[in-house]
Amino acid sequence: MKRRQLLQSGTLVLLLGAQHLARGASIVAVRVWPAPDYSRVTIESDARLSFNQIFVPNPPRLAVDVQGIDLNPALKELVAKVSANDPTISGIRVGQFGPDVVRLVFDLKQAIAPQVFSLTPVAAYQHRLVFDLYPTQVADPLETLIADRLKESASTRIATPPAADPLGELIAQKSQGQAPDAPVSQAVGATMPGTTTTEPVAVNAGKKDATRLPPQSMSEPAPAATDRLIIIALDPGHGGEDPGAIGPGGTYEKNVVLRLAHRLRDRINAASSNGNPMRAFLTRDADFFVPLHTRVDKARRVQADLFISLHADAFFTPRPQGASVFALSQDGASSSAARWMAAKENKADRVGGLNVRAKDAQVKRALLDMSTAAQIKDSLQLGGAMLKEIGRVGKLHKPRVEQAGFAVLKAPDIPSVLVEAAFISNPDEEAKLNSDAYLDQLADALMRGIEAYFSKNPPLARSRST
Repeated sequence: MKRRQLLQSGTLVLLLGAQHLARGASIVAVRVWPAPDYSRVTIESDARLSFNQIFVPNPPRLAVDVQGIDLNPALKELVAKVSANDPTISGIRVGQFGPDVVRLVFDLKQAIAPQVFSLTPVAAYQHRLVFDLYPTQVADPLETLIADRLKESASTRIATPPAADPLGELIAQKSQGQAPDAPVSQAVGATMPGTTTTEPVAVNAGKKDATRLPPQSMSEPAPAATDRLIIIALDPGHGGEDPGAIGPGGTYEKNVVLRLAHRLRDRINAASSNGNPMRAFLTRDADFFVPLHTRVDKARRVQADLFISLHADAFFTPRPQGASVFALSQDGASSSAARWMAAKENKADRVGGLNVRAKDAQVKRALLDMSTAAQIKDSLQLGGAMLKEIGRVGKLHKPRVEQAGFAVLKAPDIPSVLVEAAFISNPDEEAKLNSDAYLDQLADALMRGIEAYFSKNPPLARSRST
């Protein structure tokens, strides 16, 4: 009797198992990646998911029906993963919409152009269903940079009080019915603001203004000072779904290079070259994925003077060590190691999950392949200046600038280099990359390299100014 009951129960378990497999996939993980450019939501599963989507514009929300699954704790985690500062998503609702159908509703803070697509297994990931939510209204990054610079200039002028104007003080006192601290006659011969010469000035005691004598001698007000803004695009590699290389101690490359980029950004924003202020622009300033061609497009949109991509090297063994600097090559890689490195870095799109907009960018990417010899020459000069300074604070893997076909270095009009800060696969260098002191030294070295480059290669004239 007991044996028959066991067999029956075993048959029931097998039937349930077969039914479960027939119904579809199991959810492995869910992730939310907020970013200024777009917000990404990823559902990872052990089999491909089928879905239908409906976008409702008012109020903006996106409903997606995922088929062949039941609501489980992993999907419910999506609700708590949305942060209050997400620029696009205000909340996510999940529920069992029907047999084997789970509905996800994304409540949105603004109008979006949604892109929902599937990714096949790659690297450490299984099947992924990806939701890329792009705002329809996007701020111009160049205008933002210039506006930030103008705010800084204004705050500097406020913090530095102008020189005293005796005549202005006398006029103000007179207009407020106060007794002047000094006779008005002492103001005769004062210099009016905006002029560089001393001329007779008559004060009309019955009015609140001053009149220069003679009128025809008045000079035009001095024009507001302008300066040429030097923009340096910093590109922290990887990010979001793409962790980059992972050190033996569990350090993610994407986190290390972002910390380095923040340090270098602060140094750039506080610097100038020949009186022209510098401003750093980050292709990503938080943990989110940016496709390779988009990184280049971002740098070109802000008319960057330099493009510096930051990475942390890795190899199959823990022995290799030292920093490297790479420039683009038109004639093949300068070494087998450089060729291997470029191939590895160029696979970032596959791991990070290239969105469907990449199809529209194929033509752009082909155009970017037409890099000029002048760009490569300038890139080699920039890389040489940086490599020299990096060698003062740490070991170098190669004593010269290497060259290979890195996708992020293909802006034809921007000197571009890729810096491998150290081998994160080497335990000693992984520890250095986790050291604030070493990252500060490395940021200082990169900044000195930038300054050395501009001392010999002044930036070209641009239409932008502040």
